[in-house]
Amino acid sequence: MMSMEKQNKSPLFAEERKQKILDLLKEKSKLMVPELCSEFGVSPATIRNDLRELENAGLLKRTHGGAIKVSKTSFELNSYQKKVTNLNEKKAIARIAINYVEDGDTIALDTGTTTLELARLLSSRKNITVVLNDIEIAAYLENEQNIDVILIGGSLRKGFHCTVGPIAVRSLQGLYVDKAFMATNGISVKGGITTPNIEQAEVKAAMINMAEEVIVLCDSSKIGNNSFVQVHPITAIDRIITDEGINENDLNEFITEGILVDVAKLK
Repeated sequence: MMSMEKQNKSPLFAEERKQKILDLLKEKSKLMVPELCSEFGVSPATIRNDLRELENAGLLKRTHGGAIKVSKTSFELNSYQKKVTNLNEKKAIARIAINYVEDGDTIALDTGTTTLELARLLSSRKNITVVLNDIEIAAYLENEQNIDVILIGGSLRKGFHCTVGPIAVRSLQGLYVDKAFMATNGISVKGGITTPNIEQAEVKAAMINMAEEVIVLCDSSKIGNNSFVQVHPITAIDRIITDEGINENDLNEFITEGILVDVAKLK
């Protein structure tokens, strides 16, 4: 029987529930319909419909009475794992990105380890205002005298040290910045900017919408990949800064779309 606590929970929207199913599947690899009914307080027909839609999207494989993990599009490294992955590439990308920050700029800084590397270089600029949702980056910038930090509220996404959700999105409404420096889990001409988490995607989209110029910072391992949720089509991007691992076909596709591309060389 479903617990009283679950009975009193506010029902999730369908997309939120499907994201939660994928999150559970990352932990357990196999899920059964009855346990999902108990978890979300919905009928077996609703869960089977969710699983059918997720399978049609290539995100899991249905089995008799449940589902198993099959796709990597919803996978996301936690913050520590991201920090130690492609660190040299991220530092090289940040060294190029700082050239696009001018004294007096107001910028949006997306959550991510590459944007953290850019934040470490901002002390070389004066009278900067930074809008962000990453509490680790905010803590790093706190003692920088020439940088004003606007940390938006919202629900804390545990394991990823950032705020998400409706409050975070509303906090960004009515704000305008000169440049948004965005991170991504995947980027391609066809799929645009993508990320595994729906709530994260909503905040990223809000940051992009308030910027005069959108600059994506991503190491070459993200290029050509598509994650679960599209943040924005590729047309929203003005510039991509990546590393020399990018292949020539991807580079040419971005250029054909009118996107400026900077390629950072590793020292």
